[in-house]
Order: sequence, then C-alpha cells, then structure tokens
Amino acid sequence: MTSGFPSGGARRHTGGVHTERRSRLPGARVWSHPAGAAHEGLVLPDGCLDLLWRTGAGGGELLVAGPDTTAHAVSTPAGTAWTGLRLPPGAAPALLGVPASALRDARVPLADLWPAARVRVLGERVAAAADTGRALEAVLAERAAGPGAAADPLPRRAAALLARGHPVADVADRLGVGVRRLHRLSLAAFGYGPKVLARVLRLQAALRAARTGLPAAEVAALAGYADQQHLAREVRALTGTTLTRLLRG
Repeated sequence: MTSGFPSGGARRHTGGVHTERRSRLPGARVWSHPAGAAHEGLVLPDGCLDLLWRTGAGGGELLVAGPDTTAHAVSTPAGTAWTGLRLPPGAAPALLGVPASALRDARVPLADLWPAARVRVLGERVAAAADTGRALEAVLAERAAGPGAAADPLPRRAAALLARGHPVADVADRLGVGVRRLHRLSLAAFGYGPKVLARVLRLQAALRAARTGLPAAEVAALAGYADQQHLAREVRALTGTTLTRLLRG
C-alpha cells in the first residue's frame, strides 16, 4: 500500500473543501479535493474501488485505489489535488479488467493495469478537460460500452443482501450458489470474502447512523451489532480508533 493515494475516503481528510456528487455510472460517486496545504487524513474501508486523477508539482497521473480491509493514514503533500470516481462494491473488476483481490489494500498507477500508451492518451484527455470528474466518467463509460465489460450481477446482489444483514449461508442460498463459490466470487468482485464485506458495509452503516447524532447504543442496534461493545470492538478492528474520534475527525 502506498501512502499519499487517497480513495473516496478522502472526504474524511482535513484541509481544503471536499465536494461529491452522484455519477452517471450506476451506483458510482464523483468526488474532488482541491489543492491546498499539506494535510493528513484517515481513509476507512468501504468496499469500493476508485479511479483517481492526481495533480501536483510533477503533473497529473491516473491511479486506482483498491478495496481496503482496514483504515490507513494518508499524507498529502501541499499543492496536490485529487479527483476520484468511486465505484460501488463489485462494479470495478469488469471495468478495470483485473480481480479486486489483485488491488486489495493497494494504490497503483492505471498504467500498471492497462497499456501505458493508452493510459498516456487518457491522461492527456483528463488533464485537458474542463471537468475532470466528467472526464473520469467518460474513461470508464467507454470501457463499459466495450466487449466483455458487462459485470456479473451475482456480486452486486450479494452485496445488497449482505448490506441488509443476511448471513453468508443465506446469501449463498438466495443466489443459488454454494458458500465456497460465493467466497470465490466475492474475492474477485470485492477483494475479500463475503464475511469481511459484511463487516465493512455494517461499519459504513454505523457511521452513517452515528453522524446523525444518535447515541452509540442506538447506532449499534440500527447497524445490526449485538450491542454497543460489539460496535466498539468492530470500529477499533477496522479503523484502529474509536467511534468518538472518527466523528470528531
């Protein structure tokens, strides 16, 4: 994992004004973080992959942020700006052409995944665009329209069921696949198995609830934790800190 490459979790960074909007790609979000003073932040696991455009003193570069299993600290140099296209769980592998497990806890140049000459042309297009978010959307929209880019619907259905709290065995049964096959599908689509994805999605649900000002006990109940202590243990395990500190950040 390379420090300094944020993902959609950059909305949790300090410094600058973060903006975010819905993408024209199904389930995706476009976010941006402008150049400013050097700053640090914590990127939390959310089950997503991001296509990134980074600009700074060395010019611009297209990057990919893979799915995170735990939070990691990011240190962004002064004068560095980011634009990202955050793809929902299960959507990226068909568009990027690699299994999500190959990108787990990693940030890599897009040129490591696609032909360098092609990425160079795409980078020039993004750099010249008036709206870099739209340009990133165009890059993957063109890919989605190409042959072999159709996503397997099973992972998305699995993610939806897991997000609603269904046990892994129940998800496999509802999808008509065995637990082992579901695990293999999950590794390729999400970067980790269904149990880990369920924990990550539950964490995100807890954070959304906590940001509304609900007490921790109510947050735990709404997000599907056994109790407040269970919530605290999971937050610590996945983020390395406490819910209170996350909310303050």
